[in-house]
Amino acid sequence: MFKGQPKGLFALALANTGERFGYYTMLAIFMLFLQAKFGWEQATASQVYSIFLAAVYFMPVVGGWLADKIGFGKCVVTGICVMFLGYLVLAVPTAANGFGVAVMLGALLLISVGTGLFKGNLQVLVGNLYDDPKYSAKRDSAFSLFYMAINIGAMFAPSAATAITNRFLAKAGLIYKAAIPALAHQHMAGTITPEGTAELTNLMGQMPGAQAASMGLDQFCPYYIEKLSSSYNMGFAVACISLIVSMAIYFACRAWFKHADVNAKQAKATGSNYVDLSPKQTKERVVALCLVFAVVIFFWMAFHQNGQSLTWFARDYTQSIATGWTRIGFNIWALFLIAVSIYTLFGIFQSEKAKGKFICGIVTAALWAGAYWIYSGLANPLDIQPQLFQQFNPFYVVALTPVSMAIFSALANKKTEKHPDGMEPSAPKKICLGMFVAALGYLVMIFASKGQASPAALNGTVSPDPVVPTYLMGTYLVLTFAELLLSPMGISFVSKVAPPKYKGLMMGLWFAATAVGNYLSSIPGLLWKKVSLTANWGILMALCIAAGLVMFAMLKKLEAATRD
Repeated sequence: MFKGQPKGLFALALANTGERFGYYTMLAIFMLFLQAKFGWEQATASQVYSIFLAAVYFMPVVGGWLADKIGFGKCVVTGICVMFLGYLVLAVPTAANGFGVAVMLGALLLISVGTGLFKGNLQVLVGNLYDDPKYSAKRDSAFSLFYMAINIGAMFAPSAATAITNRFLAKAGLIYKAAIPALAHQHMAGTITPEGTAELTNLMGQMPGAQAASMGLDQFCPYYIEKLSSSYNMGFAVACISLIVSMAIYFACRAWFKHADVNAKQAKATGSNYVDLSPKQTKERVVALCLVFAVVIFFWMAFHQNGQSLTWFARDYTQSIATGWTRIGFNIWALFLIAVSIYTLFGIFQSEKAKGKFICGIVTAALWAGAYWIYSGLANPLDIQPQLFQQFNPFYVVALTPVSMAIFSALANKKTEKHPDGMEPSAPKKICLGMFVAALGYLVMIFASKGQASPAALNGTVSPDPVVPTYLMGTYLVLTFAELLLSPMGISFVSKVAPPKYKGLMMGLWFAATAVGNYLSSIPGLLWKKVSLTANWGILMALCIAAGLVMFAMLKKLEAATRD
């Protein structure tokens, strides 16, 4: 799967891995931070979260337009610097007042602008590597590998955020309890019920620090909110470190991909890999891409519930402990060993020499033994925090990428009279299928929510009969299958079909579609306390099915654009 790929792919993928690790560390706790620090209800916090996500994915339109004029590499480097400043500002603790909100919003704006300059243009550089006929057949597999590298960073992010949060809370004599932030804000606002006061008093008594456990509620509530919020600030600081690593990789390996840092204007001047399309061809390709952009909006609306409604479900409706085999899913090092073992397992079959097969077999066995050793040492039951569920999606992406690549490679090699070029589905077909698979993910959530009280009835507390963690683990698995069919294939499709002089802009518009979907992801948040859980999941499921049907109706037009 790695054989025959240009070295530039690995340099760019690793640079993106570091940046994504910082971003997803921040994102894993951002919603919890908003509600803990400012005491915002789901609707308000969801709006801020969704607008931020929308800005992050809309800014690549500006970044792509600019790169088409001044160059992709210049935008990438500028973007890293601007992002670094944004994360640095976000890591500074402030008061929970208007000034604190303004500082936070300013930091989010810097992160959005920096990401817009960095993200899309880095992926254009990857696509440019495959304009070379020597590598053109490996474009789809390259973006699958690139997407896998992104998710390595994302996989470690929730555990890193959790470890930092726990460490700084422990220094203050505290531990994380999901119900405390909402109850503490209710107490400070004078709206808490007698039942809530009793629960808050009980939770305060569970604090390991004698001073915190013996405080009165009037002292404990602001103290806990302040320390929890500042611990989240330290989690945001991790992104600054990861960006330094990304920048070091980018500059150290720049010679590997420098030849791909060429926009259409530069390519035309030098005559290197420049294809001049007719106005008709350009229009057909732009129209085809815009049709895809319109459909994937609804996928991202459903998919990016991971930091919103799915995290709230993890906090309020899911058991805060894991027992039995599920415990292994909440230890990032065990997951990492399992993910690596998938690659070494494939190495047994893909190695050309017996020695290579033997080494891969030994390494695979060692990795499994290490994962079991970690698992056997875990507490039973194991305390878990809601943000840890967010590590399942990137873990599944990393672990399943070689499986999906093997399946599609086998289909590509299966040539028949009807399919002389192989039976691998086209990128538009994969995107269409991904929409239907995403709908199944929310069918799992409908089953998980059966019999549960509505969020309005809970009023910020936790369910008296929480569900087992396997529901969310299963939902993330199904959504990951959909993501692997849709996201890397969509990026590959854009890099292949986009007219040369609009490459940066078209990649930016792909992210703009993601931005619209991210903003619309606030809808379940706005409805959170107004409808039942099953109604919320049902809306997302219906939208995915509808978008899949629209995509199915457009397949012939989209596949024609791919062939041109």
